[in-house]
Amino acid sequence: MLELFRPNKADMRSLSRIALLVLATAMSTLAGLGVTLAQEPDLIFRKSTTFRLLTPNDKLATYGIDDPLVQNVACHYTLPERGGVSGALGVAEQVSDVSLSCRQIGPIAFKGKFTQGDVVFQQSRSLLFKKVQIVRGCDEKRNVLVYLIYSDKLVEGSPKNSTSSVPIMPWGSAQDPAKCADWVTK
Repeated sequence: MLELFRPNKADMRSLSRIALLVLATAMSTLAGLGVTLAQEPDLIFRKSTTFRLLTPNDKLATYGIDDPLVQNVACHYTLPERGGVSGALGVAEQVSDVSLSCRQIGPIAFKGKFTQGDVVFQQSRSLLFKKVQIVRGCDEKRNVLVYLIYSDKLVEGSPKNSTSSVPIMPWGSAQDPAKCADWVTK
């Protein structure tokens, strides 16, 4: 006779954990969607790093973005992009290696207040759970904007990261540059 599956308490706890993980992932994705949709990065160029005969090569891709809250700060970052069959199908697990460079490209003006570690940009790096983020902070003592790029996973993070600093300097005829400390929410 066919026996019905009756989960025990341990099975129910496991199912509850899985449901919470799926819910957290969905909420994380939706929360990051606004940041990601606010600005798509500009592809500057790609450079092949591994030759593959019948499938796409592995590449390094360099992108540019503008800080959406700080006028005249541009950041460029480079990420590896896997080729091969899984890369061609868009299911490859991307590695966490990243590099970042941010610069002042005109007189800096703040469009609003921000908190330390605010997300400037984020993008998914796999089908589930992994994303790359650029966050911003202010070194109030030195009047320097600090940008950090890193890759993270819901379950385990990645220590691979890169930091770039943008000293806020006078530009053109402007004598007194803005102070980032005036725009940080405490």
